[in-house]
Amino acid sequence: MIVLDVLDPGQLLAVQQGLAGAPFRDGRATAGAAAERVKLNEQARGDDPGVIDLARKVRLALETHPTFRSLVRPARWSSLMFSRYGPGQQYGLHADNAAMYDDDGWPLRTDISFTLFLSDPQTYEGGALLLRDLAGDREFRPAAGSAVLYPTGQLHRVTPVTSGVRLACVGWVQSMIRRADQRELLFDLERVRRRPDAEDAELLLDKTIGNLLRMWGED
Repeated sequence: MIVLDVLDPGQLLAVQQGLAGAPFRDGRATAGAAAERVKLNEQARGDDPGVIDLARKVRLALETHPTFRSLVRPARWSSLMFSRYGPGQQYGLHADNAAMYDDDGWPLRTDISFTLFLSDPQTYEGGALLLRDLAGDREFRPAAGSAVLYPTGQLHRVTPVTSGVRLACVGWVQSMIRRADQRELLFDLERVRRRPDAEDAELLLDKTIGNLLRMWGED
């Protein structure tokens, strides 16, 4: 799912300018054994005070975004990471780890992954986030300031950048609600509560009632 306008233009510019002067290193330094073989990018140093401050601001923007908050229902967060891809760089097909670490070094279960795009798609070529599921491959190159959310266990990749520079922030969340179908039920109900007179409100309620009947029904 794409969540639009996580960062407003002023916030986006501040992050872009902050990353322009941030120290970067080989992205493989933070990759697991399997991902290390297919990862080719650069990553902002997570121990740099400026990068830490940028991550804090991005997390606050995500936490206060109404769609992200009601869809994800975050309980715990991994450390956020800023990635940079130049021409020829990419991240091959992989699945993220089932457990990661928060800012204090404590492990957390990863339910939802997100990529927050920080570069205008007109300034670079390639660099799509490709998600693979039973329906096939889908590619995403949304507007800067928008985030793509997906289940952490889903296979995905970043296609090769052929020109320009692709900046993004990636992170992982442990939700208060472990099951994705239950999170979707709550999200649909939140949408109806916010806009009870919306054209699709009755359809969302019908969908929710049907899903609850399937969830609770007995043979």
